[in-house]
Amino acid sequence: MAEMTLVEAITLALAHEMKQDPNVIVLGEDVGKDGGVFRATVGLLEKFGPERVLDTPLAESMIGGLAVGMAVQGLKPVAEFQFMGFIYPAMDQIINHAARMRNRTRGRLTCPIVFRTPFGAGIHAPEHHSESTEAYFAHTPGVRVVIPSSPARAYGLLLASIRNPDPVIFLEPSRLYRFAKQNVEDNGKALPLDVCFTLRVGEDVTLVTWGAMVKETLAVADALSKEGISAEVIDVATIKPLDMNTILASVERTGRCVVIHEAPLTCGVGAEIMAQIAEKALFSLKAPPVRVAGFDTIVPYARMEKYYIPSEKRIINAVHGLMEYA
Repeated sequence: MAEMTLVEAITLALAHEMKQDPNVIVLGEDVGKDGGVFRATVGLLEKFGPERVLDTPLAESMIGGLAVGMAVQGLKPVAEFQFMGFIYPAMDQIINHAARMRNRTRGRLTCPIVFRTPFGAGIHAPEHHSESTEAYFAHTPGVRVVIPSSPARAYGLLLASIRNPDPVIFLEPSRLYRFAKQNVEDNGKALPLDVCFTLRVGEDVTLVTWGAMVKETLAVADALSKEGISAEVIDVATIKPLDMNTILASVERTGRCVVIHEAPLTCGVGAEIMAQIAEKALFSLKAPPVRVAGFDTIVPYARMEKYYIPSEKRIINAVHGLMEYA
């Protein structure tokens, strides 16, 4: 077992699965010789050769289409897009082909693809490098959307995603790539998809989040505990399909909920979570659930992005507002 960062855990999971399964292929811009823009694929070319680690042209639509073609012919491609803002040219291939292949062929063909991309603000990058548009893909039938928030979860969830027979959008919070280290054992054990992870148990309020916002949310839970407020923290991890059972069980116990996400407020995944809470746990609520989210604007440049990302202060203020209800 070794201490490693989230991005190193990604590399470890890719190497493990490529060693175990010769059908796993890595492709994308600069993933070979340069090891990827964030060095997530460093060393894979030397270990597995150019037939399994493919540097592609700067053509995201082609990357998506090539991955679909590989998948329906029995390979397991892991396609990297350098930033989430670059994935949009491939949406035709992802939405109209990868996501529909099982249904279109009545189960004759599946599409075991993992589309990996860094996402989120906080690294002082331009706008297309800082997107958090996970809701686009969560709205798409036929794909899973998975978001790790720690090195250990990145390792286990990526293994599970590669082994999954259907397409997975695997979103890696770039702000957490090298934020902290964690012990990760290269034991090949996958973590379950489609379930939330309860990171902290509490009794007064449920804090629901995912991705990079787990960092601020856990810090808020620590701060609230000093005030005598017990916060439960849930990492959604797989935002499509949603594990609402875990979220609802927590909200029914605490009676209060704050959903925190970096993506813009309007039509974000938080809205779906709130809608289901209203439908299924309304009479357990002690206060109206609240969202703390990014603003309905393009992600600003470096000087302003700290105001865009939901701060600990904004989350604490939301919790204080809920606690005022009897």
